[in-house]
Amino acid sequence: MDLTEILKKPHLSASSIGSYIDCGLAYKFAKMDHLPPEFIPDTMTFGTAIHHTLENFYMEKKSHIHLSIKEVHACFDYLWELEAFTNDAIRYSPGKSYFSYLIEGKDLLSAWYDKLPQNDFNVIGTEVGFAFHLTGMTIPIVGFIDLLEEDESGTLIVTDFKTSARAYGTDEIDNNLQMLVYHLAMKSNGYADREILLKLDCLIKTKTPKFESYYTTRTEEDERRLIRKIQCVWDGISKGVFLPNDTGWKCKGCLYKTACNNWFIKGE
Repeated sequence: MDLTEILKKPHLSASSIGSYIDCGLAYKFAKMDHLPPEFIPDTMTFGTAIHHTLENFYMEKKSHIHLSIKEVHACFDYLWELEAFTNDAIRYSPGKSYFSYLIEGKDLLSAWYDKLPQNDFNVIGTEVGFAFHLTGMTIPIVGFIDLLEEDESGTLIVTDFKTSARAYGTDEIDNNLQMLVYHLAMKSNGYADREILLKLDCLIKTKTPKFESYYTTRTEEDERRLIRKIQCVWDGISKGVFLPNDTGWKCKGCLYKTACNNWFIKGE
């Protein structure tokens, strides 16, 4: 069965696992009730345009074509316009607009391009899909890896693109759930005998834009802990346990605020 068919059926992903852990009720609204979000954050839409720009760069690199910064900017121009004007529900933060993000995006990409390492990594693919099962679970874990490369020694480099308002701390990098899911995915899809290096490529939206690559690895103990966590997540979902987290930092910008209030007030 191909990934398109798998995605039509119940499954988990790194993002859905994280969403359930952050707030079970928000997970229910999005994944079980299929409620449309009340708005689309500007940061999400902007991040998508940056993500697809980087994806295009590495697709060209796979074909041994090195895009110039001018071509990268042109690609972003097109993708940001496409994202911004086809999403009517975008909510811009105070002081932000289509034009401010147009400038910010080019500045971020310039910072990324200037620090781009001149390596000989072989691009295996972009948006590399995967699916795997954990013991005792009937549904698969599914996802897409932003960038998959290998070096001359055969080490796999699994990269995830991020845009962030600040630099990442060591604990955030070493405990990143998404990267550990990708690590398990590679080991479950024919790469268990290869060394796997995980990398976060982060475009940082500070006053002076920055780009940082954060490298990390995972241990067998990390794998066991994540597997147990995922099993508990699926057990809770299967039993209809969707605990609200109305004290978390994400609550202020929740996409389901009205539905959440109704749930608390009316039980709906």
